[in-house]
Amino acid sequence: MTVTFQANYKEIFAAQTVEKVEELLDQDFDLQAIITFVDEYDEEAFVNYYEDYVEAGEAIGFEAVDALVSEDGFEDVSTAAERYQGEFTSTAEFAEYYVEDVLGERIPDCVSVDWERTWDSNFYYSHTAYEKDFQTMYIFADA
Repeated sequence: MTVTFQANYKEIFAAQTVEKVEELLDQDFDLQAIITFVDEYDEEAFVNYYEDYVEAGEAIGFEAVDALVSEDGFEDVSTAAERYQGEFTSTAEFAEYYVEDVLGERIPDCVSVDWERTWDSNFYYSHTAYEKDFQTMYIFADA
């Protein structure tokens, strides 16, 4: 059931959820953000993962965390910030970035590299791409 007013969450949420909300409000968490999270996900996810979700979202952006959660659920959200590789337009763009910027390999301009194939043969097995839309991908190193 969707909570439409902040005032009625105590009447709608389970006792364990209300207790967690009160605890987080004492720590200056935002009530509207909590209610939105519960509406979007559920009370169990809130009780078990909300603090990790907020921490990761503040570190890497909530869109990236939401992309991860929509594909894999909440179990890896606590390690999301340390595994996050960035936002790219394609896996090929990530492969080029990783080879050139992370590994420091400089490819001469006269050489043509198939970056998508590089992703498929080298990074696909150790990284996961979560597509938000047709123009944005969030890349995470596998746990």
